[in-house]
Amino acid sequence: MLDRLSLRIRVLLFFLLIALGGIAAIVAGGWLTLSRSPQPGLDGPLLQAGLIAGFLIVFITTGIWYLFDANVARAIDGLSTAIRSRAHADVTGGLTREAAQARYLGDLAPAAEAISASLAQTRSALAESVARETARLSAEKSRLEKLLSDVPVAVLLCNADFQLAFYNGQAVTILEAGAAPGLDRNLLDYLREGPVRHAYDRLANMNDPDAVSDLMCATTASGRLLSGRMRVLRRTDNTRRPGFVLTLRDVTADLSAHAAREALLTEVFDRVRRPAANLQTVIGVLSDSPELAQQGDLTQAMQTEVRVLTSAITQLSARHDATRGEWMPQTRTRSRDLLDGIQAQFAAQDLALTTEGPELILTCDGFELALFFRWLGTKLAETGRANSFRLVLSEEDGPGAILDLDWLGAPLPVGEFDGWLTESIDPELPDVTARSVLMAHLTEAWTETRPDGRATVRLPIPQARRATRRPPPIEREVVYDFELLSKERNAGVLESRLQDLTYVVFDTETTGLTPSADEIVQIAAVRVVNGRRVRREVFDTLVDPGRPIPKSSTDVHGITEDMVKGAPSMVEAGKSFHEFARGAVLIAHNAPFDMEFLRRYEKAIGVQFDNPVLDTVLLSAVVYGQLEQHSLDALTARLGITIPEEARHTAIGDTVATADAFLKLLPMLQAQGLETFGAVLAEVRRHGRLLKDLNTQM
Repeated sequence: MLDRLSLRIRVLLFFLLIALGGIAAIVAGGWLTLSRSPQPGLDGPLLQAGLIAGFLIVFITTGIWYLFDANVARAIDGLSTAIRSRAHADVTGGLTREAAQARYLGDLAPAAEAISASLAQTRSALAESVARETARLSAEKSRLEKLLSDVPVAVLLCNADFQLAFYNGQAVTILEAGAAPGLDRNLLDYLREGPVRHAYDRLANMNDPDAVSDLMCATTASGRLLSGRMRVLRRTDNTRRPGFVLTLRDVTADLSAHAAREALLTEVFDRVRRPAANLQTVIGVLSDSPELAQQGDLTQAMQTEVRVLTSAITQLSARHDATRGEWMPQTRTRSRDLLDGIQAQFAAQDLALTTEGPELILTCDGFELALFFRWLGTKLAETGRANSFRLVLSEEDGPGAILDLDWLGAPLPVGEFDGWLTESIDPELPDVTARSVLMAHLTEAWTETRPDGRATVRLPIPQARRATRRPPPIEREVVYDFELLSKERNAGVLESRLQDLTYVVFDTETTGLTPSADEIVQIAAVRVVNGRRVRREVFDTLVDPGRPIPKSSTDVHGITEDMVKGAPSMVEAGKSFHEFARGAVLIAHNAPFDMEFLRRYEKAIGVQFDNPVLDTVLLSAVVYGQLEQHSLDALTARLGITIPEEARHTAIGDTVATADAFLKLLPMLQAQGLETFGAVLAEVRRHGRLLKDLNTQM
């Protein structure tokens, strides 16, 4: 039991025993004197002397204890926590403040400072050595991450419990998961369970790492159809089921386009079949009885069926042309690149070409158009019309643009140009004719002669838009932690090791300091998985409080009423935050304040914020003792964490600082023998006079 008491308590007990021993010695001496002395009346003066001596012993002992506590015990505690911070939390810097407090401890403070300096030097040398040795591996890892982030399909790596250990940027979009699916989250929260579980069970039972399974599944949020392929990983432990790799591709649009095309083809056959059959019957009757051809009824019937058939074919052809682009995808090409490519093709044929036009984004096959104009320029040169040309791109009133190839010379007749369109545009591509290029782009080309005498071939581009400044690209990086593949998580929260739990560190900014009356204006949170903060898994939103924000509050956090206009309400933001924090332990600095705001809205949101909660104020008290300052600024200063001035008193800035502080406190808690959540919770409750513990149901 004594070994669980702090050093200062044990010192206090030591001096208390000294005082009690002194008093006991006085009592025993007085009793012995009185029992052996025959002189009457001695007990009165002796009792007074004993009381005075007892009070003096208590006074002197208390004074010596106070000096010893202030200059020895407290100094030793300060040195021990400082050394522990540098040993387990990677805190740097000297022990100047602690050495000043330990000035009466002789050589202990300089020795501790020398140990800390030596540890820092050793770590620095080791870090430099490791950095040199891993530079090549880091570069290769970075290239691999970049490659996987640009893969056009979603790639996910899960363990046998379907917990995510890896996902790339495309997975965020395909799984409709908002900011990120989230490490250590369950894949079946995003995909319907049946197809995924059946494919995994089938592959796991085969015990063949080269086997793959194709599957069709749907998202749980909106039912988007996904085409997937699953492969299990090689077993590294026969006692544990293997993880798996799943690649997904969204085929909803493909299936819709295919269905629309099939529906159009079905309608073509339905609408053409009957008038064609009637027309065939009329033709048969006329063939069998030529004399009936003179009768007007059959001729009229034949004309009617021809009109019906012609009208149906015309309408269906127009619909086919209008929707053809949906299943014949084209790429987006910058007009500058297209014109430069065409100019290069002309130069290769010893033909002169100048280009001009605005900067547009064209939906086209730039390769085919470059070959088309090279072919056209070559034909015009071979027929002696010109060797020097001009290509002008101009915008149309609608969504399209038009390309004009003109020259000074003999014009090109329409009939001759139409005859050319059946020719191949390149000897190496005999099946690609000029007309097929026009059809692929859903356009036509024709010839004109301008008033200034220049002959022209005009080619419209149906889809074009003016090029604008490119928006910042969406960061799509891969997120992974391969240790999650082999982590066992069978224990309850209380029995779970601290490093095995997933944490959500959060902070709020409010209109004031009264949770029962004020409102939240911002919520921010980050996820901590497997002992590290996941940089891409962040929750950060402004909240419309539905009431004015006092200027005194704006002066603290910088959030104005204009900034929260159009922001989600607390009900909407609370639902999103609850989903982000699902299954995690909540971490906050002064958690009762933030949790009271959230729990006020549980009924309106329709959820309960019943997550386990840890407070970094209480964790700081466990590590550093109750007499230290436990504000966020004091805690981060002790742990060597710098909060940028512009980030202080913002929800995301304070959240990141709290998360970094918590990650540095974790190894210090473990060094004190607090390995599980239950052990930490029991220790935290000993400091309940600082803050209320929120884990009332545990």
